[in-house]
Amino acid sequence: MDTAPELLNVIDIEATCWDGQPPPGAVSEIIEIGLTVVDLRAADGVSPARTEWRARGRVARHRILVRPARSAVSAFCTELTGLTQAEVDTGMSFADACRLLACEHRAGIRPWASWGDYDRNQFTRQCRATGTPYPFGHRHTNAKLPFTAAHGLRKRPGMARALEVAGLPLEGRHHSGADDAWNIAALILEVAARGAWPEPTT
Repeated sequence: MDTAPELLNVIDIEATCWDGQPPPGAVSEIIEIGLTVVDLRAADGVSPARTEWRARGRVARHRILVRPARSAVSAFCTELTGLTQAEVDTGMSFADACRLLACEHRAGIRPWASWGDYDRNQFTRQCRATGTPYPFGHRHTNAKLPFTAAHGLRKRPGMARALEVAGLPLEGRHHSGADDAWNIAALILEVAARGAWPEPTT
């Protein structure tokens, strides 16, 4: 069993979306799950001015494509995320993706984080709507909150703005789940290097 408290799953999802209201009968569904595993020990005692911890602390990177059941990928969604219907058709079902998270990525055991509460809420809604067991444990951190506090900001920034504030590059494509999870992980390590990342609650 993976009980190491220093390992953190960073999750970012993309979902079907439209420029306006969804078509009749369609609902927003997860189509990509980005997951970066962070070893928080890499940030211990490291000055935020140092850069070596960035690569060392991000120890694994995963991308899970999910096949939607009640919606299709719109042209707007493709423009935003880069994902096409043909690509997500090669993915697994949402239930299988949740099982993969739980079994292979220890989602129910490890603490996890996302940028904001959208990802957690979308998983909650979709699991409830489909009768799928929720794959995560209760130790979730909205990474926006400690980042905002650590940098003394008045407003909670989006991920791209937070990277600018922290002086970190945007790696890959914004609104790619895998790339966004990788970038959020860098922000979390920057906060942890400041000693400002909260201990996960039990």
